[in-house]
Amino acid sequence: MSFSLTPESVLAIGFAIAVVIIVLKSARIVPQRSNYVIERLGKYNRTLDSGFHFLIPFIDKVAYQHTLKEEVIDVERQACVTRDNIQVGINGVLYIQVVDAHKASYGINDYRYAASQLAQTTMRSVIGQTDLDKTFEERAQINEVVVQALDEAAAPWGIKVLRYEISDIELPMSIKDALEQQMRAERERRAAIAKSEGERQAMINVSEGHKQEVINLSEAEKQKQINEAEGRAREIELIAEATAEGLSKIALVIQQPGGQDAVSLRVAEQYVKEFGNLAKETNTLILPAQLADIGSAVAGLTEIIKKK
Repeated sequence: MSFSLTPESVLAIGFAIAVVIIVLKSARIVPQRSNYVIERLGKYNRTLDSGFHFLIPFIDKVAYQHTLKEEVIDVERQACVTRDNIQVGINGVLYIQVVDAHKASYGINDYRYAASQLAQTTMRSVIGQTDLDKTFEERAQINEVVVQALDEAAAPWGIKVLRYEISDIELPMSIKDALEQQMRAERERRAAIAKSEGERQAMINVSEGHKQEVINLSEAEKQKQINEAEGRAREIELIAEATAEGLSKIALVIQQPGGQDAVSLRVAEQYVKEFGNLAKETNTLILPAQLADIGSAVAGLTEIIKKK
């Protein structure tokens, strides 16, 4: 079985192929978060947003394709000199986003390269106005200054500079050694201060303990004296009460029959006893001129007791 193509069939196949080519040339599907810049006969025509679009075959063409997503650009390491004449190597990361596909296509040849170079030059300028110590302490402020300068310069390019982050700062070896020595000295200083503060607090605690001990001892001595005084007062009170009670009983006994004679006898005994004690204590003994006065003295004391 043989198959031969007639001129009509060849023409039909050619026409079908041409239609397919034309459809492929005219149909465009733009992905989400993307923009296509269309040129017609070499001149800007329009910008296509995401979706399905038709172009005029062989007349319209997609000249540029841009993503509207945030892009990350690695800014290469560069040598910068600080205000105190220290050379450091700095590299960073730049975050940009296309906001105008037309400007990004025709405003500059390569906005990514331009943004990277501008970030390097801006960083050198900012670091040149900053001391070495401040480059570590004020990274956020430096990043903000760089972003502000880049965003103003990149506005005609149709891009938005979102962030710039310093990823690394490389110092010369001599500066590293000096900083390490400085940090070591600072740590030793803090350790010495902490030790002295600890010793000072320990001495304060010991003195406070001694002070409290003295206070406690004085309070105890005070309480002891108070207790002894109260005891002596109570003792005197009890003795006085006992003496008063004894005298009361003696007075009652004296009023009974034979009480006066007993008192006289008791007084005489005490009188004689005291003369005997006086003779024991000294070699010199003074006696009354008349020993008969002993009876009169006893009688006098007895008379006083009766009156009482």
